[in-house]
Parts: sequence; C-alpha cells; structure tokens
Amino acid sequence: MADDAGRRTGQGNGAKSDQDRDGDTILINKLRNKTLKIYELEKELSPIDAIRVRRSFIEQETNTTLENIGIFSIDVERVVKRNCENMIGTVQVPVGVAGPVLINGGYAAGNYWLPLATTEGALIASVNRGCSAITKAGGAEVRILHDGMTRAPVFAADSVGHAAQVCDWVKVHRDELKAAAESTTSHGKLTDIVTFVAGTSVYVRLEFDTKDAMGMNMVTIASAKVADLIAQGTGVRLIALSGNMCTDKKPAAINGIMGRGRSVVAGVALTHEQISSILKTDAKTLFEVNYRKNLVGSARAGAMGFNAHAANVVAAMFIACGQDAAHAIDGSTCITTVDLTETGAYVAVTLPSLPIGTVGGGTGVETQQECLKLLGVAGSGTPPGTNAKKLGEIIGAGVLAGELSLIGALGAQHLARAHQQLGRGTP
Repeated sequence: MADDAGRRTGQGNGAKSDQDRDGDTILINKLRNKTLKIYELEKELSPIDAIRVRRSFIEQETNTTLENIGIFSIDVERVVKRNCENMIGTVQVPVGVAGPVLINGGYAAGNYWLPLATTEGALIASVNRGCSAITKAGGAEVRILHDGMTRAPVFAADSVGHAAQVCDWVKVHRDELKAAAESTTSHGKLTDIVTFVAGTSVYVRLEFDTKDAMGMNMVTIASAKVADLIAQGTGVRLIALSGNMCTDKKPAAINGIMGRGRSVVAGVALTHEQISSILKTDAKTLFEVNYRKNLVGSARAGAMGFNAHAANVVAAMFIACGQDAAHAIDGSTCITTVDLTETGAYVAVTLPSLPIGTVGGGTGVETQQECLKLLGVAGSGTPPGTNAKKLGEIIGAGVLAGELSLIGALGAQHLARAHQQLGRGTP
C-alpha cells in the first residue's frame, strides 16, 4: 500500500520490490494480450497502483515517457470513481490570479482575487488591468437575472395533430410531471416546462432549480421520469432524453434568449479620466471599437455572441474552479455593450448561459476546490444555491474585466505590443 505522499504524487512508495515489478509485468502482459481490460485494473489494484500500471502500459504501447503526467497532488480515490475513467495521471495547467476586483453583487460583495487557469500569455495581465479599472471606478455592479438548468427530451408523434395533443397534455398535467420529477431528487425543483414542435417531433424543455449543483446529472434523471410519464400518457415515442433543445455544450440561440444555468449581467461606469489613465484611450473610441467589432463585426460573421473574448475568461475560471470545461462555449454567447455617458462610458456584459456549480463534478478535486475556497464559494451555500449564484457573479465580473481591457487595448492599438511582450510562443 502506498503511503500518503506516494498516493498523492502517483509514484507509489518509491523503489519497488522484485515481486512488485513482477506483478506489474504480469498485469501489463494481460493488458497487451487482452485477457484484462484497461478499465478493469481498479478491480485488481488500489487506484494509485492501477494508475501506475496503466501508465506504464501506455508508455510501452506508445514508446513515450509519461514521467510528468505521473506527478500530481490530488487524491485519486475519489477522482477515479467520479471524474475520470482509465486514469494515467494529470495534465497541469498554470494558474494565475487577477485582481483584486471590487464586486457589488446580489451575492458577491467585496474584493476578490480571480483564479485563472491558462497557457495563454497576456490573458491574466489583461484581466488584471480590467480588474484595476473596475475597482478604481467603485466596483462592478453584478446581478443574476435567471437561474435554471435544462434538459429537453425529444419524442416522435404520429402526426402534427398528435404532436399538438402531446403539447396540450403536458400543459394539463404539469403538476403531475413536476411531482414525478422532484421525486427523483432531494434538491432539484422543476420550475418550467415549455414545448416545441417541428413536424412530428415534439421537444419538451424542462427547467430546474438545481441549488448549488451545476445539475446535469440531477436534471437528466428527473427528465427520464417525466419522459416516461409523457410517453405513457400520450402514446408518443421517446426518441432521446436530450433532443438538443436544452441546449448542452453547443452555442444556441435558445440559451441566449431563455437562459441556461446562471444568467448574469455585470456593468461598470468609467470616467473619462479613468478610461484615459488606465485603458489609454477615450470613451468615444471604446464605443466605436465595441460597435464595429463586437456588434457589427459579429453580426456580419453570423456569430452567436457579440463580445471580444468572453469565453477566454470563462474557460480559464471554469478550469481553475472545477467546472465542466465544455460548457465554456456558453461564455461565447456573451453580449458586450458600451453606452456613452456625460462623464465617460458605461460598459456591461450579459452572459445568458453559465452552467456552473460549487458542489459535485470537478469541484471536489483538491486543486479546484482550493480555487473555490479562494473565492469563498466552495460547497453548498446558506441557503442552498447562494454559492453557485455568487460564483456566477464573480465570473461575470471577470468577463467584464477582460472585455474592458481588450477593447481598450484595441482602441489604443496596443494589442500586438502586449502579445509581443507577454504572449510569445517561444522563449
């Protein structure tokens, strides 16, 4: 049995005995001749030893040394059961901080250091400059506009008339469907049901309050119960538990319009002096860059989002804080606006879809949990749901900082210079 240091570095107890090496060789040979499946190693060994043997097998199969992948600090006992199958180690992503940024939110109030996991030089420096501008301006005003995780099963009806009948049935039996959904979870609450029809396809978009969890597993299980009742009650055929009207891990107008996860808006009023001294440009230029790049340029390109690089900050904070990295695509639907004022400019970001949580998923991994603790949002809030909303507001403020800085850099013609200084691909 590996000691704690070995268990948390993936290296075991150091030097192995001849018996241990012989045991590893036997298992690797079984993997090679396919008498043992790669995912079955945890049945034969402790998680840390299974990871070591699996990594050794992959090294031999690919003639590749994976020494650094095999060094880590997280406790794998939980990870191999909940987060990662066929684990061979970890990939480390550098984490930096930007801030502090002053936030005046409905849930987040005070100064926050933002953890950002990234390999893109200049990103954290840029966000840091935006944080400085926000703080000197008195803080970002941030609010949660909507909160609801969705799943949308798709059914096949016999005809368009039958499809319409299904929609009517769902509306009449809403309370019954709500009770069935909530019988599957002690935390989730069904808050809305909306139906959509395309020919003989019927989509039932179910929305849930998932408290501090991001909630995809919760809503999927609850939606399965609802889907069975709809099929039984209407004779419609369930085709798939997700019909892409949810919409999950894809940019979609429906999420931009109706929201998914936490919907966040953040804004800050900057004076002419602050725009000049911090961003090295002026209010009129901020407005024009945003108008011609983020609004007109995005529209001309047919983009789903209207922003400078919102997903950059969302992805960096998602990775640092144990969120599902694929959901960072939802950050790309952000809309950035700049309003000219008598005293300067009011800059705001609207993020209609942030699928985030502070319990479950990757939030329990030690390194990611430390980042959540840094923000004061680890675990369930009091009352439940407040920590996830607080995290949403903090991410919104971070996106605002990133947008401010990049728009300012573009207006001042400083973008190329910043990347030359901080973001070179070679030493």
